[in-house]
Amino acid sequence: MQLADLRLRIDDRNALVHALQDVAGPDRVFTHPADLIAYEYDGCNFMAALPDLVVSPVSTDEVVGIVKVARRHHVPLIARGSGTGLSGGAITPIGGIIVSMAKMKRILHVDLDNRTAIVEPGVINLDVTNAVQAGGYFYAPDPSSQSACSIGGNVANNSGGVHTLAFGVTTNHVLGLEMVLADGSIVQLGGRGADAPGLDLVGVTVGSEGTLGIVTKVTIRLMRRREGVLTMLGIFPTIEQASQSVADIIASGIGPTSLEMIDRLTVEAVEPAIHAGLPLDAGAVLLIEVEGVREILAPSAGTIEALCRRNSARDVRTARSEEERHLYWAARKGAFGAMGRLAPNYYLHDAVVPRSQLPAIMHQVMEIARRNGIRVANVFHAGDGNLHPLIPYDAEAPGETARVMKASEEILAACVAVGGSISGEHGIGFEKNNYMSWIFGDADLEAQRRLKRSYDPDELMNPFKVFPTPVSCGELMVRRPPRLGATGLWI
Repeated sequence: MQLADLRLRIDDRNALVHALQDVAGPDRVFTHPADLIAYEYDGCNFMAALPDLVVSPVSTDEVVGIVKVARRHHVPLIARGSGTGLSGGAITPIGGIIVSMAKMKRILHVDLDNRTAIVEPGVINLDVTNAVQAGGYFYAPDPSSQSACSIGGNVANNSGGVHTLAFGVTTNHVLGLEMVLADGSIVQLGGRGADAPGLDLVGVTVGSEGTLGIVTKVTIRLMRRREGVLTMLGIFPTIEQASQSVADIIASGIGPTSLEMIDRLTVEAVEPAIHAGLPLDAGAVLLIEVEGVREILAPSAGTIEALCRRNSARDVRTARSEEERHLYWAARKGAFGAMGRLAPNYYLHDAVVPRSQLPAIMHQVMEIARRNGIRVANVFHAGDGNLHPLIPYDAEAPGETARVMKASEEILAACVAVGGSISGEHGIGFEKNNYMSWIFGDADLEAQRRLKRSYDPDELMNPFKVFPTPVSCGELMVRRPPRLGATGLWI
């Protein structure tokens, strides 16, 4: 079966457009290719799919109206925040309506006494912390893309971040949700406190990738800043030695808030851009952060340094100022953006392994890269066992894309084989839906499908995502459709 066979055919496009304009106004319904092309990709830049329409609501009532129109015309809906997702979850493989939540970006209420806030889904992650940090508070989930990604997208993918090791992922920080279901009804899930009575439908929704409904409000937990923070760099000859240090630090009983790995190829990309002082000849660098009352910081740092040196660290540094600390973090968070120095394209993976398997899986990843004639940069949340193998490549080079895809599948299979999973924080989307059978049996998948149909009986909410489909993402690994050029559109 080909994707073209499944492409949506809208019976009366003009009627659909006019109905959506009645809900959101003509200025927030987009139909021209010059507008639609901006929604052709998400952060997974090797898959492209052009939506039929884009509509940008500003309120829950407008979302209700849009859902009712789509249901009447039997057209799929794909909610989208900032489009920074990395699994093709916010594109439209069979067509449909992109519901851009970017204009629903208000912080509606902040309650510092109870450490909560109510925000709209289009709010940028970092803007939440910026709004409350003067009072000594912060919002804990902090993906590397936190200055660009939206809270709604974080909820969809149950995103993590560099401080997940200590604070957990998004689901640990969402107390309540307002969501519009496929029939246009509005439901309130959870509340403003922990452990609301009844089934944990917030837990079911966070991480469901927009397949159950469209979230329109999020009640989040805020956290109090610790008294002190200490940030360290461990410089190692090899990535295996750095990986062993991660396992040893965790086993020692110390609870760092972050344990991040940056390997040599990543240092080669990021250091010329950030100038954080990372040595270009290091095999790997560990970025380690501990927080808490001031009295525990120095003893914790001493133990961490001793463990790193026991694993042959050639240097262990401690940030001497807030400026230096931010520089270290700039190197970590700027790594993906710096990959353009290595190659015109890159493919970023997201997989998880038990921490004890880190040294072995790192060896396997490099062996897979060697066997397939590619390079792999590794910059990831080592403390969580959440890998991000990043493959720089040139899509124009004959055969290179095929080798990258083959190596990618081998890396995921290796992670699953040691007891890991195919996603830690970026979701399944359309990229990895056909790998779901590697970790779930038929009965498990059918139970999940039945749950989705109980929310969305006509399966109009983000179809072709998460669950295995008759086609693979390979069909979307195509260049931009030539028909856009034929319209005279300049790109």
